[in-house]
Amino acid sequence: MRKGKPTLGTHVLSSWPTMVEVVGLTKAVDYVEFVSQYAPYDLYALENIARAAELHDLTAMIKVDAEPRMYLAQRAIGSGFQSILFADLRTVKDVEDAIRVVRAEPKGWNGCSNERAEKLTYGGTREFVRYCDDVVVNIMIEKNSLYEKLEDVMNLDGVDMIQWGPCDFSMSKGLHGQYKNPAIVEAERKTIKMALKYDRHPRAEIGGSLPEFEKKLKWYTDQGVRDFCIGTDTGIIFNWVRDYGTLTRKSVA
Repeated sequence: MRKGKPTLGTHVLSSWPTMVEVVGLTKAVDYVEFVSQYAPYDLYALENIARAAELHDLTAMIKVDAEPRMYLAQRAIGSGFQSILFADLRTVKDVEDAIRVVRAEPKGWNGCSNERAEKLTYGGTREFVRYCDDVVVNIMIEKNSLYEKLEDVMNLDGVDMIQWGPCDFSMSKGLHGQYKNPAIVEAERKTIKMALKYDRHPRAEIGGSLPEFEKKLKWYTDQGVRDFCIGTDTGIIFNWVRDYGTLTRKSVA
């Protein structure tokens, strides 16, 4: 990001560290996003995911719930995650608090801990402070109340990346499931445009079949997006089993 280069990641819901290694062996992406909102896991999993990512020179990102974001974000950082995606934030203060959660004292709220990021010492070193400063803060714009304060969010020092959330945003607008509603699409376009204006790295998430994927990819690149997170392990397995299972069943019918 500092070098102005595009970034590419993929989502995993599985906390099995070998899944991270499988991704790393492809040499195709820069990072893995562990989508902790949607799958069971424990604190041991965070350390193992981070270790597996380090083996293949990947960055580890985690998507955390709105609460308890301080606990989850700081445990992930301590485990070796280098990026936090904050979901379900509703106010500018929520975003300010998310930034403080990541950064070290006195700039933020992250303090001493006997964890991997502190080299398993009590810590509080300048190296740890630099580590916290380097953690990428990714903010999801997915609630209408936060979208209405979009420019205030972009003006906050410490926001590195912006992720649009069409599902929650459409729900917050009372347009349930209407992701392609012109009002939703235009709100996303505005968010991307403003993020680019303020150098906040708008990131797009893409999945689906190849023709659908290519269409979405072109739309986003035409908007100026250069940061992507593509595919999800559960979705990939679902699509593969459905497509090839259907094909095989037809051939033996």
